[in-house]
Amino acid sequence: MAHISVVTPVYRAEDCLEELYRRLAAALGEVSRDVEIVMVEDCGGDRSWELIRELARRDARVKGLQFSRNFGQHYGITAGLDHCDGDCVVVMDCDLQDRPEEIPRLYAKALEGHDVVLARRGRRADSIGKRVASWFFYRLFSWLADTEYDGDAGNFRIMSRRVVASVRQMREQLRFFGGLMNWMGFPAATIDVRHDPRFAGPSTYSYRRLRRLAVDTIIAYSDKPLRLAVRFGFFMSAAAFAGAIYIMVMALLYGVPVEGWASLFVSLYFLAGIIISILGVIGIYLGKTFDETKKRPLYIVARTTAEERPAGVPGGASAA
Repeated sequence: MAHISVVTPVYRAEDCLEELYRRLAAALGEVSRDVEIVMVEDCGGDRSWELIRELARRDARVKGLQFSRNFGQHYGITAGLDHCDGDCVVVMDCDLQDRPEEIPRLYAKALEGHDVVLARRGRRADSIGKRVASWFFYRLFSWLADTEYDGDAGNFRIMSRRVVASVRQMREQLRFFGGLMNWMGFPAATIDVRHDPRFAGPSTYSYRRLRRLAVDTIIAYSDKPLRLAVRFGFFMSAAAFAGAIYIMVMALLYGVPVEGWASLFVSLYFLAGIIISILGVIGIYLGKTFDETKKRPLYIVARTTAEERPAGVPGGASAA
């Protein structure tokens, strides 16, 4: 069993894997010699898997897994946590925006008795549009999920073994690592870290993928959209009833004729659109529930670097 494990999902990261490994090895060397680096390749279609295999041949501390298809970042984190052996586990992204040099600080804070230590990012090295979208999403998520979620703390953190064991028990299909951790409620300490620009290439998260992730996350962790739909329905009914009373009073007491066929048609179409939208929200929840009832595995690992280690040699080649 390793003393410290680092789990990082990998997607189209061929240009930064060597640098990631170099900096991880240097940072972890300041903490312990008993370490492992778990890289989960998410079928990005580039040379990332070949590079992970090469790193694993050079250094037995590198453990590589490759999915059978693209499952997504949060499923990559799940797979890494399922396959890691460390007493302390660091989760970080592979694009080097999360700085490996911060790991000794996270570890030192964890030694003070904290099960979870979050790395809170200062000024994010992202585009203005992405920062605004991220801020809006986390504010909306906190409101809909009735929880306080720190949007400045991403996936980068260190966890104790018992926290990892708890994460492993949570097998719902809709995965949002930060939401899972927040729901478990383990008290978390925080340190402030620097957030670097991407080491190479553009972000692989398009706004379309971010929007889809946001919708799935809200559906997975909140039923408030359904409760809001119920409240809106009662509000519209009350407004319609009040409007009917007003029309009757005006007609009976003041002789005002009932007019406004154009406004009637507009109101009908407006209400029809509202009803269809609410049914759509309900349909999304039903669809996600249907996915959960299938009980399919969260991910499928097609290959691992352990399959390529020399027979009879524990852990494969010696560490570099």
